[in-house]
Amino acid sequence: MYATTVSRRVKAPPAAVYRALVDPDAVAVWRVPDGMTGHVHEFDPREGGRFRVSLVHDAPATRGKSGARTDTYRGRFARLVPGELVVEAIEFETDDEALRGSMTMTTSLTAVPGGTEVVIRHESVPDAVPPQDDERGTRMALDNLARLVEGGAGQG
Repeated sequence: MYATTVSRRVKAPPAAVYRALVDPDAVAVWRVPDGMTGHVHEFDPREGGRFRVSLVHDAPATRGKSGARTDTYRGRFARLVPGELVVEAIEFETDDEALRGSMTMTTSLTAVPGGTEVVIRHESVPDAVPPQDDERGTRMALDNLARLVEGGAGQG
């Protein structure tokens, strides 16, 4: 297992970014790497609340972690601090023993001049997920998050 940390500055206040982290419709848009479509099946954004999300590969021949073309993960919100922090305990739904186990995803928000520094740290990522894939997917998701919150959605 390993850990990765990826960050990005976005031109939106922490409150707007936090809303996008805990809104299921927003998550279905921003947390999806290029070449995939997101589906939020369950989402209860409170400490202890559960979620379940599927990412479906657009390419028909792509094998997912959970089955043909699909990466499904589920988990719970371990800690929520509005405008500052979202900690999620996540597991892939998979029959592959090499992909099993609980991971932690911590998203921290820090106000900076002109916006927010968003840092996503994945911990206990299975070695079967190449670190470069984890980092690339997280960068894509952060780019999507920036487009979403900088475009005015979720601000107020």
